[in-house]
Amino acid sequence: MGKPLLKCLTICFIMIMTLGVPEATHAEKLASAHSIKITELRKLEIPANFLRFTFQSGYHFEYPDAVRGIYVTGHSAGGERFNSLIDLLDKTDLNTMVIDVKDDHGYLTYVPESDSPFKDISQRYIKDPEAMMRRLEEHKIYPIARIVVFKDSVLAEKRPDLSFLENGRVWKNRRGEAFVNPFLKEVWDYNIAIAEKAAKLGFKEIQFDYVRFPEGFERRDEDLIYSTGEYKDGNKDNVQKRVDAVTDFVAYAREKLQPYDVDVSVDIFGYSATISEAPGIGQNFSRIAENVDVISSMIYPSHWTSYFGIAKPDLHPYELVTAYAKVENEVLGKLENKPTSRPWLQDFTASYLGAGNYKVYGKEEVEAQIKALYENGINEFLLWNAGNRYTQNVNYKME
Repeated sequence: MGKPLLKCLTICFIMIMTLGVPEATHAEKLASAHSIKITELRKLEIPANFLRFTFQSGYHFEYPDAVRGIYVTGHSAGGERFNSLIDLLDKTDLNTMVIDVKDDHGYLTYVPESDSPFKDISQRYIKDPEAMMRRLEEHKIYPIARIVVFKDSVLAEKRPDLSFLENGRVWKNRRGEAFVNPFLKEVWDYNIAIAEKAAKLGFKEIQFDYVRFPEGFERRDEDLIYSTGEYKDGNKDNVQKRVDAVTDFVAYAREKLQPYDVDVSVDIFGYSATISEAPGIGQNFSRIAENVDVISSMIYPSHWTSYFGIAKPDLHPYELVTAYAKVENEVLGKLENKPTSRPWLQDFTASYLGAGNYKVYGKEEVEAQIKALYENGINEFLLWNAGNRYTQNVNYKME
């Protein structure tokens, strides 16, 4: 094989591997014309410093000094509230928005091109995603795309074979939510394809949420009907198979997204850091953390019950976050390549806990959580409020 042809084929091959060029590519055509198998190209030694192609969105977003962000629904990102949220970030030390691209129901929050395979699951919440990205760029707001993975009622109803069945119907939890099956690679690829679309829109980070089996799955794993895919065989028990599936998805997604130059983060239950692994849902904190750029534990005080010796955690945000941060620091400190810690904090009032078990959350409570993180060397955080109404006059940098 002549050197010019080898160089041309090598470049085309790299494009295949990094950009996923579809159908009959230039490299395939060249290889066919010269009786060279594509599999032979895979054996070529490519210099480490050889140019690798990465996708360029055309937007320019700098990673901030530290991410201090808020959650934004598709409705808010595409509606009037977006203006007030941008104003909030302009006037404070907040600098990041985590925006729903695939929401808790399984809908895409904007309408893609007419030939997109996701057209039928799309909602026009974000009417003009390009205009939204331009505004984020203009205001120097760091964009993170939230993609809800395995909680997906839309896909479950559309493809029951990708879900969990009970008495011949898609199983749903007490809130009427359906999940799709983390064991199945088809489900992985479905979500990663949506993540690739988000990267092409210009998002700088893909945040995967609900990267787990349904809560309490260990109590029904042998009653529901579902496939275990490639995890069927082997000597591991059901718990370890679930942990493997969830961890493998994260590692696979990160690998597939490398050509887009985006960070990958995962939301995870805070209590997962305090135990070896959550047996029902398949979350192993350390193993997931080893395969992401950012780990975002959901440590809302309202979500804990008598933990860390605190009887009513919602009443003690500073103490709860302090106790958690110490545990997480110890766990992450044991990893060779630890990710950035960026916990989710509570900016809402959990009145559903009942009288005496909750307090109204405002400036003091939000600052108490932030202070606890900073004192333990954790400098990034995200604020959760499902309605996207955030507390005013908070000192986010504690300066």
